Amino acid sequence: MSAPEFESLISAWLDGRISEEQSQDLQARIKSSADARRQFVLFANLDAALRRMASGDASSDLRRPSRVIPDTSLQDEIGMIGANRSIAWGYIAVCFGLICLCVGVAYQLGRIRTATTPENTVAQIAIAPDVEQTISGHASLRRIAGIKWTQGFRNYREGDVLSAATVAFDEGIAEIDFFCGATLVVEGPARLELESDWSVRLVSGRLRASVPPVAQGFVVKAADAEVIDLGTEFAMDVGADHALVEVLDGEVKFRGGQHDGKHLTTGEKQAFSGSNIDQVSFDGLSTIGDVDRLRQAEQLKRFGQWKNHSEHLKSDPRLIAYYPIAEAINNREVVNRSAAGKKRNAIMVGTVSVLDGRFGELSSAVGFERPGARLRTRIEGEFSAFTFACWVRINSLDNLYNALFMGDGYENGEPHWQIRNDGKMMFSVMVDDTPGAGLGNSPDTRLHRVYFTDPIWDASQSGQWVHLAATFDPASRMVCQYVNGKQVSAQYIEDLYVVEKLRIGAAEIGNWGQPLRNTPRFAMRNLNGLIDEMVIFDATLDAGELARLYESGKPFGY
Repeated sequence: MSAPEFESLISAWLDGRISEEQSQDLQARIKSSADARRQFVLFANLDAALRRMASGDASSDLRRPSRVIPDTSLQDEIGMIGANRSIAWGYIAVCFGLICLCVGVAYQLGRIRTATTPENTVAQIAIAPDVEQTISGHASLRRIAGIKWTQGFRNYREGDVLSAATVAFDEGIAEIDFFCGATLVVEGPARLELESDWSVRLVSGRLRASVPPVAQGFVVKAADAEVIDLGTEFAMDVGADHALVEVLDGEVKFRGGQHDGKHLTTGEKQAFSGSNIDQVSFDGLSTIGDVDRLRQAEQLKRFGQWKNHSEHLKSDPRLIAYYPIAEAINNREVVNRSAAGKKRNAIMVGTVSVLDGRFGELSSAVGFERPGARLRTRIEGEFSAFTFACWVRINSLDNLYNALFMGDGYENGEPHWQIRNDGKMMFSVMVDDTPGAGLGNSPDTRLHRVYFTDPIWDASQSGQWVHLAATFDPASRMVCQYVNGKQVSAQYIEDLYVVEKLRIGAAEIGNWGQPLRNTPRFAMRNLNGLIDEMVIFDATLDAGELARLYESGKPFGY
């Protein structure tokens, strides 16, 4: 590989846009060449220092490492930054040009947690992000029950962060936690306009506001006035011809309107638009306990519907393997419910966590937060097509690649299904695992193509359940990927990447340890999150079938 090509690989890694094939090529080059390792450390340190300078850190020094953590045997090599002036200053000039173009743009640098390098060289390389990731919002939709969202307005899910926007629903109850600490239980039909962490306008509907001392001063606006809570709980009803507030416990005061400055205490109520106070009652106004009861009843109903569907799914002759997971897990085994039976069961390895699944305490799911956690299975045979589908709840994308389902050695015909740290879902099948068969010049590259979606996940979705699916069809030459029953990508399989005989062999769910390779090292690909109901077909399910799979298995709130 020429120097410009190698520099291009380093640049792609530093920018967080490196593909899996390029990553393998880069790591192979670093492994086989001391010069490559020196150049990599040089460029990485320069990049880290320049980013610190761009962020206003006047203490940055281009002569010393700032974020790369090299092995002690490389300490002397870092001194080359001052010696290789022609390379270093050319790179500096390019980086400063990019910095000038990109000032003010927040981005997160991808991290390689573990590099497959020889012993006594670079054991670990970690570059931290220069700019913290941020999201916008004033509140969180904690729970909902019986919700029917108003047409033309956004539909939300439990756990969604609510920004400065309108929340509108025709039926049901919503429990909203503001970041200041106040909680609203809102009955539909209702329409609210969130303004800040401390303020909301009730356009219509009924609500109960619970305001602990930490949130004292929380404001609910209606008509031409503001109700400021002084602790602890009040109710409000706003309709087309009236606006009424009653203090359930504590004290509120008015600001603006005809009652400006007036205080109300426990048991007192006041109309500040309209005059029919006696015709409005807060008897039966929903509480947090009501939300719990309605939600549990709805979840039980959804769970029953899924159980019926699951029983039907078990008999599908196209199944390769089916891991409902929601059923009991005994002796660390996750039972395969397809016709293949226990020979395709999955075994829990490492500190796999078993937690509530997507139906809450009615079901279970498995988590892979620790690097050694994984489910291992073995699936022999040859297949003509693949459909993978599962429910997943992602906490964070900690690694460059985060595993869903991975063939052990990634040999001919074996699949890799993952999510990259930028939120892009990715699916691939090995075409030719012969060393040097890949398009790069490295003798370690193999021939395969990774099919990416646009980003399908970001930090605002942390802790939410999502249904993912991917299909690989050599007959139609198509790879399609789906999120919550909707197709998000469709890509053609070019002649070079066609694989007629598909296989799986030994494989892992939620991780990829490469246990068949002659090395104790393994890539950090454990998924920081939960997986529920993994299903694999020897067929290509169409969009309609995958939509029905999602609909039949979605939990309450979807």
